[in-house]
Amino acid sequence: MNINHQLAQELNVKEEYVNNVVSLLDEGNTIPFIARYRKEMHGTMDDTTLRKLHERLEYLRNLDERRETILNAITEQGKMTEELAAAIDGAETLAALEDLYRPYKQKRRTRATAAKEKGLEPLAALLYAQGPDCPAPEDAAKDYLDEEKGVATIEEALQGASDIIAENISDDAEVRASLRDFLTANAVLHAEKATEEDSVYSQYYDFSEPVSRIPGHRVLAINRGEKEGYLKVAVEADRERALQRLRRKVLRPGSSAMQFVRTAADDAYDRLIFPSLERECRSSLTDMACEGAIKMFAQNLRPLLMQPPVKGKVTMGLDPGYKNGCKVAVVDGTGKVLDTAVVYPTFNERKKEEAIEKLTGLIRKHNVEHIAIGNGTASRETEQMTAEMLHRIHGNLAYAIVNEAGASVYSASPLGAAEFPDYDVNLRSAVSIARRLQDPLAELVKIEPMAIGVGQYQHDMPEKQLAETLDGVVEDCVNAVGVDVNTASASLLQRVAGLNKTTAGNMVKYREENGIFTDRSQIKKVPKLGPKAFEQCAGFLRVPESEQILDNTAVHPESYKAATRLLELCGYTLSDVRQGRLAELRSRFSAGAETIAEQCGVGIPTLTDIVGELLKPGRDVREDLPPVLLRQDVMEISDLKEGMELTGTVRNVIDFGAFVDIGVHQDGLVHISQICDRYIKHPGDVLSVGDVVKVKVLSVDEKKKRISLTMKG
Repeated sequence: MNINHQLAQELNVKEEYVNNVVSLLDEGNTIPFIARYRKEMHGTMDDTTLRKLHERLEYLRNLDERRETILNAITEQGKMTEELAAAIDGAETLAALEDLYRPYKQKRRTRATAAKEKGLEPLAALLYAQGPDCPAPEDAAKDYLDEEKGVATIEEALQGASDIIAENISDDAEVRASLRDFLTANAVLHAEKATEEDSVYSQYYDFSEPVSRIPGHRVLAINRGEKEGYLKVAVEADRERALQRLRRKVLRPGSSAMQFVRTAADDAYDRLIFPSLERECRSSLTDMACEGAIKMFAQNLRPLLMQPPVKGKVTMGLDPGYKNGCKVAVVDGTGKVLDTAVVYPTFNERKKEEAIEKLTGLIRKHNVEHIAIGNGTASRETEQMTAEMLHRIHGNLAYAIVNEAGASVYSASPLGAAEFPDYDVNLRSAVSIARRLQDPLAELVKIEPMAIGVGQYQHDMPEKQLAETLDGVVEDCVNAVGVDVNTASASLLQRVAGLNKTTAGNMVKYREENGIFTDRSQIKKVPKLGPKAFEQCAGFLRVPESEQILDNTAVHPESYKAATRLLELCGYTLSDVRQGRLAELRSRFSAGAETIAEQCGVGIPTLTDIVGELLKPGRDVREDLPPVLLRQDVMEISDLKEGMELTGTVRNVIDFGAFVDIGVHQDGLVHISQICDRYIKHPGDVLSVGDVVKVKVLSVDEKKKRISLTMKG
C-alpha cells in the first residue's frame, strides 16, 4: 500500500494534506512551523496530529526498508516464490514480516540443523507431508540409517526428523500468527512471590490478569518487581486449547505418520513456539505499557509547562531542608537575583523565630510580593512557618507550593554553574524555585524533561523514545507561547523551531556584543543562522522593542504584507494596532473572509490567526488559563474531616486517578471512579496537571498519610 494513502486512512484526513505534510517534512520544516504557518497545506492539523503522522511515517518507511531487505535476502537464496513475495508485500507490521522471514533467516546451530547435516531432511519432509502412501515412520526411517553420518538406529533417525519437523512448524508464519492471536485473547499474566520478604509489590505475590485487559501501570509495576527480585512472572495459557489449534493446522487425519507429526508438533509448541511467543507477549505488553506511560507523561508535562506565569512580581523562593537549612533567594520581576540567605526553621523554636525575623526583613527590604515554596523535604514545616509569618505581617503577601522536581538536577548541572557561578548549589535551587512561579516554562526548559516528576516509571521507559516525545512537548509549548528574543536564555531559545544549541548560543552572544535586537530582520545577522533556520524560527521570536508592531506578534514576516493589506481592506492601519483601536476588525473580516483572503493572497486559516494576533499583540496564551492557587494559611492532615470541601491543584495525573494538593503537604488521591458522575476511560480525559479543582474529603488515614478525595457532585 502507498504509505501516504495509508496515513490518510489511519488519520482520517485527505491524502492531499498528507502528501503536503510529508513533502514539508522532507524539505526540513519543523512540526511547530508546519502546524502554525502552513495550515492551508494540511487542513489545520494540530501539532499532536502532525507528530503522530511523522512518527507513523518513519515507522512505515522503516517497514518498507526492512521489507526490501527481506525480499532481497530470500531472492539471493533462490527461494523466493510468487506466494511468498505477495505475503511479504502484504505484511502490515514488523512482526508479520519477521514471521515470514524466520524460515530463511540464518540461525545459530540447532537440533534441526544437526539433523539436516545427517541427511534426515527428506525423511522429515516425507513424514510431515502425511500423504496417503506414507509408510509407517519406523519403516520409512530404515532408509536413512548411516553410521558414518551418526544415524545408527531407527530411534536416532526419527528423533532427527522430529526435530526438523518441530522447527519447520515453529517457523511457519501462519502457525505463529494463529497462536499469537490465541495468546493475545486467552493468556493471563501471572505473578507470584520470589521471596518471603514483604515489599511494595505484595499485592502481586499471587496475581493473575488476562493479557488482553491488564492496564499498563500494572505491567510496569510487575516488571519492576521482577527486576528487583521480589516477583516471578510468567505468561500462562491453556496448553490443550493451544495444541488443538496447532494440530488443526498441521495434522492430516488418516495418515500413518499423523501420530508422529502430532508428537513433533507438541514438542514444537512446548520447546520452541510458546517460549518465543511468551517473550514476545511480555515484550508487547511492556511496549504498550511504555507507550501509554510516555503518552501520560507528555499529557502531564504540557499543562505543567503551560502554567500561567506570575510575571513582574518580586518573588522569594524557599528551598526547604532539615540538616542544611532552608535556602532563600529573592529575585526581582525579571528573575534577577536580589538577595540570598539560609535559615533553619526546623531546628528548634528559637531558630524558627530567627528565620521569621530574617525573612520578614528581606520581604520589607525588597518589597516581596509572592513566596514560592518547594514541595520537597521539610516543605511541610517551611509552609507552616511561612503561614505563621504572613499572619504576623498582616499584608497581601501570599505563597504557592511549587513542584521542585529537577531543581537539584539543574543546580548541579553545568548550565546552573554557568548561570550562577558565584552561588552555592543549594542557593541555585532556591533561585530556580522562585523563577518557576514567575515563569514556569522559561525555568523548566533548563531541566531534562524526564527529571520533571509528572509521570510514572519514567526511569523504566525506553530512554530515546521518552526523550523524543517529551522534547516534542517542550518544543510545542515554547513555540505556542513565543519567546522574547531580548530576554530569553539560550536554554529557552534552543527550543524554538529552527534553532539549536549553537545558534541559540550565538543569538545570546550577538545580543551581548551588539545590544538588544530592534527588529526581526536583525536576527538574520546571527552567525550560522541561515535562511531556512530564519524561516522556521522568525514567527516564534518576539521583539517587543521593535518599531514594527508585527515583530511582537506571532505573525510571520512572510505574512506582513498580507497583514497590512488585511488592515487596509478593513479600514485600519498599523498605528491602530499599536493603539488597540481594532474593535470591529474581527466582524469586518468575517463578513468578507473569502474575498479578503483572495485579495491578501493567503488562506482563511492564516488570516484568522493574523486577526487574533492583531487584536492582542504581544499576548501570552497562558494568561487565558486558570491562575496559580495562592494561599495565606495552612492546614494539618488532622484538620481534615470527612465531607470537608476544599480547593486544590492537580499535581499529577496517572492511569488510576489524580493526585491533588489541598494544602496539607500530603497530596490526596481522587480515584478515577470519583472524578465525575459519568464513565471516563482515563483521568486525563477530564483533568490536567495544574488544574484548580473543587474536592470533597472521603476518608483520611493519618497513620499511612493517605487522603481519599472525590470530585463528584
